[in-house]
Amino acid sequence: MDAVEKYMEDKSSPESAALQWVRKQTFLRTNYGRMLSGPVQGRLLSLLVKMLRPARILEIGTFTGYSTICLAEGLEPGGMVDTLEINDELEDLILEGFAMAGVNDRVNLLIGDAKLSLKSLSENRYDLVFMDANKREYSEYFDLFFDMVNPGGFIIADNVLWDGKVCMDPMPQDRQTRGIDDFNRKIKQDPRVESCIIPIRDGLNLIRKIG
Repeated sequence: MDAVEKYMEDKSSPESAALQWVRKQTFLRTNYGRMLSGPVQGRLLSLLVKMLRPARILEIGTFTGYSTICLAEGLEPGGMVDTLEINDELEDLILEGFAMAGVNDRVNLLIGDAKLSLKSLSENRYDLVFMDANKREYSEYFDLFFDMVNPGGFIIADNVLWDGKVCMDPMPQDRQTRGIDDFNRKIKQDPRVESCIIPIRDGLNLIRKIG
């Protein structure tokens, strides 16, 4: 963590005890702790939910549930998060965290391929989507869920700076980097949305569906 990131974390509202537990368990029980949203991004997600007041949220990529808890804790009574995760080995850890955070009644966890899960949810309508899954498939996910987003709804895509690789000249041609760059270009050129990339953590693309 560099000095700016440390300052941001130190001067932002602290994590709850449940989020601290999820963060610790993520590093203890998985090999991908770096994938965790973390305190600053988590606070941002929670605050955005409180500002936008969505009735229903879609999350693509639960991982260990840290971001899910942040989204759910910002919901007003009756709100719901549908969260999709492909790795069934994480289910126990995810559910433990949800129980500790007291958000079980606000979260619907679907385990399986996100593309199949999205098709099963196609009748739902969402006010907010948070996407943090397979970077190679961001554009495909977007096409699958776009019609499920209410006019004026927001989409947040994580990791859109991809450790700065998308800014390199020449840009690396691995599938993940190309997938992120293709997605960012797709959003920029889509007349149905307006967007802004902000450099928090690994970059968030904030996208609003016009209408």
